[in-house]
Amino acid sequence: MSRSVLGCFLLFLAATIPGHSQQRYKGPTPPQPDTPYLLHASNLIPTEASQAQEDARKDDISYRMAGAESPVKTPLASPIFLFDSQKITPEQLEIYRVESKNGQREVVFSKKKRDKNPASFRLSIERVSGNLYRLEVVESLENGEYCLTPNGSNQVFCFQVY
Repeated sequence: MSRSVLGCFLLFLAATIPGHSQQRYKGPTPPQPDTPYLLHASNLIPTEASQAQEDARKDDISYRMAGAESPVKTPLASPIFLFDSQKITPEQLEIYRVESKNGQREVVFSKKKRDKNPASFRLSIERVSGNLYRLEVVESLENGEYCLTPNGSNQVFCFQVY
């Protein structure tokens, strides 16, 4: 009886050892770490990396990005990103819709009415191998401008859904 339990345990252990039963990832890998890349079939498209300009006002804080729209575009309503995590952990990333106004993009957060703040879209995060992660937007995004940003940072990675 104890041999069969031990045998089952060893089979379970062998099946859970990384690399033993799992196939190795053979797809494209991002050439630059800490930048989300849109995955289109087997092509990687880097998101538009930038710093948002913070403007604190009496009742709100706005974050502005240069340009009315991102040059990086995807037709996918639920985009998939590949992300090589070195300094930024994928769990830090949040995705927001940004509005195009007066030749720039912005997102505004209220200091007083936090329930009126824009909600971040949910991301599914899956480790592909090592520090390589697959991020997928769970909900469908409407056509428009979006940015991924590490929580607590003004660093942004912008793209457009068309």
